[in-house]
Amino acid sequence: MKYNKLLPIIILSSALFLSCEDDLMEWGKDADKGEVTTAELPLGLAEKISRYDALNTYTDFILGNGIGVDLYLNDEVYRTITNENFDDVTAGYAMKHGAMVNSNGELNFATIDNFIAKTKEAGLTVYGHTLAWHQNNNASYLNGLIAPTVIPGSSGANSLDLTSLRDGSLNGWAGSWNTAISVVEGEGLSSTSQAVQMVADGTSNPWELQLGTPAITIVSGHSYELSFYIKSDQAGQGRISFDDNLVNQYPWMDWYGTGNVTESFSTSSEWQQVKITLNSEDFQTNATTFVFNFDLGYVSGVTYLIDLENINVVDLDAQPENLITNGDFENGTLDGWSGYGNGSSRDVSVAGEGFGGNGYAMVLTNPTAANNYEAQQVFTFNQALELGKDYTCSFWVKATTSANLQVEIQNDSYGGDYYGGIQVGTTWTQVTRTITPSTDDKTKFIFDFGETATTYYIDDIVFTSGDAGGGSGPTIVEKTDEEKAQIIGDALESWISQMVGRYKNDVKAWDVVNEPMKEGGSLRDGNVADLADDEFYWVKYLGKDYAVTAFKLARQYGNANDVLFINDYNLEASLAKCDGIIQYTQYIESQGATVDGIGTQMHVSLNTDRDNIVQMFQKLAATGKMIKISELDVRLGTASPTNEQLADQSDMYKYIIDMYKENIPAAQQYGITIWGISDNEQEHQYWLPDESPNIWDTNYERKHAYKGTADGLAGKDVSADFSGEL
Repeated sequence: MKYNKLLPIIILSSALFLSCEDDLMEWGKDADKGEVTTAELPLGLAEKISRYDALNTYTDFILGNGIGVDLYLNDEVYRTITNENFDDVTAGYAMKHGAMVNSNGELNFATIDNFIAKTKEAGLTVYGHTLAWHQNNNASYLNGLIAPTVIPGSSGANSLDLTSLRDGSLNGWAGSWNTAISVVEGEGLSSTSQAVQMVADGTSNPWELQLGTPAITIVSGHSYELSFYIKSDQAGQGRISFDDNLVNQYPWMDWYGTGNVTESFSTSSEWQQVKITLNSEDFQTNATTFVFNFDLGYVSGVTYLIDLENINVVDLDAQPENLITNGDFENGTLDGWSGYGNGSSRDVSVAGEGFGGNGYAMVLTNPTAANNYEAQQVFTFNQALELGKDYTCSFWVKATTSANLQVEIQNDSYGGDYYGGIQVGTTWTQVTRTITPSTDDKTKFIFDFGETATTYYIDDIVFTSGDAGGGSGPTIVEKTDEEKAQIIGDALESWISQMVGRYKNDVKAWDVVNEPMKEGGSLRDGNVADLADDEFYWVKYLGKDYAVTAFKLARQYGNANDVLFINDYNLEASLAKCDGIIQYTQYIESQGATVDGIGTQMHVSLNTDRDNIVQMFQKLAATGKMIKISELDVRLGTASPTNEQLADQSDMYKYIIDMYKENIPAAQQYGITIWGISDNEQEHQYWLPDESPNIWDTNYERKHAYKGTADGLAGKDVSADFSGEL
């Protein structure tokens, strides 16, 4: 046994522990034996417990504790109890993926570096917990790695008509192709999108495999952006050429935005976007249309794919789309507008009364002053505005007297976002407001003009998102299962290599795989409907061999003699689960990895089946592996236990330790880790709140369970040797 660590005697209130030994008794003189000495006096339970030495003096195997790193670093009482009673500590959370890995995949080692330095000062070792688990991960980062690639749509309407590509007829498209050019399904950027396939066969000049567009209408003085996504089955080469409506039909361009201007662009098996700008001066003076050609005949034997929906020609000088389709009233009507309230009227002005003395304006008359919303003029959009998006609303306005005006956007249930305080004078003034919908159902734009008795003239109403109308939607590119497996495999290696590699001189044992099994004994598969924010299943992407990979990586980046564990809970509650983890361990080793030990967590209660505990230990012992009780605590179901419950808890701690020692051969006894120090609420904010599962109470005083734990470790009732003398 180890007697190198002795606790100072802690005097506990005997009121915490009432038992038959605490009953008041009359002590007197025996005529035959004389006075009773202090050594013969029976001791109260509290005093007995106060005389016990530190827990780790009662056993030769490793006695550990699962602790909160912040508490250990910052709470002296907590740290002192830990240092005096245990050989080894396990970080409850701080060494897990979620705590260590930031949003960029970088590891922050500062806290654990400090923690390990502090434990080394105290002579403690650190047990690594945990490398591959489905909880306490930075799931946001990991999911981001395998998220679909979102390719933004064009910023404006496509000036190129793709209709005859979509239907596969290629009507209106020209070039040299015979059967070498076709439209194929499911080969575009996404698995459901179309692609134009162009096959170079026996070609050596770019124009020998050419696809030319229909004529594209242009506006004089405007610039245009031409873009598309392309890839090839092997290294290829291409260019874009033009008809004679461009000054230079064969321009050298910076095709990929790299800063390098070349005759042609190269292609590979990865999708790449070609994007070039044609400035207004690039077109012939009188040009009203132009045609461009895909010239892909440079290299024979190459098959090219061009994503169909992302072949775009966008007018960079197009005006943003006005969501109010009748905002200038130049058709002489109020089409699209309606209104009501307070006897108000609405009409179109006579010609010449619009802004600047030109055209028409909308005329709104409110006969009497009222609330602003009691007279309204309404325009209904074609579709609801986008939640949270900034829109710009502008209009010109004047009134026959000084007046106040309000605008709002509203849903069908009359819920509105209001923009008031608009002061209107008797001369034309432009009003501009940023409008941001607070919900996703705003479909109406409204002038509230009931506050002032006056007549308003309103013209050139523009409501826009700033986007040129008709832009294409985004393309969602899902990663393949193979790509996801590669990415997540790389992430697992990055995590394990950095964590194990950094601490290999200080951490010599790890929970490599944690909680891999379902309750019935089968392997978790990650198919879970409602995932927690920190939940990520490595097995879902790496398959059954994720644990094989994890153990091999831990061995590769750690030390050859590190003790590597697989760990799970409820093995005593479900013997099928116990069988399952044993079988999975055997599978892992059959694939070339080595598992040194199996951890059984043992978060138990007073009702846990004791026969199952014995059978579990017997099954685990039969594996020949090192066996560890990795997270032992005994729940009572209350934060205010009775003395009877405290005594039963003590007995359960002792029973579990007794059965561990009795059924696990000494050579396989790695040790026991008790999960948590005390019942203090700061240790139970997230784990077993409103409970009392530990062996120190809320005030960090030893509970009855301290005695049961020590007696179990010592293999006897330690207090039997105590006398009544101090």
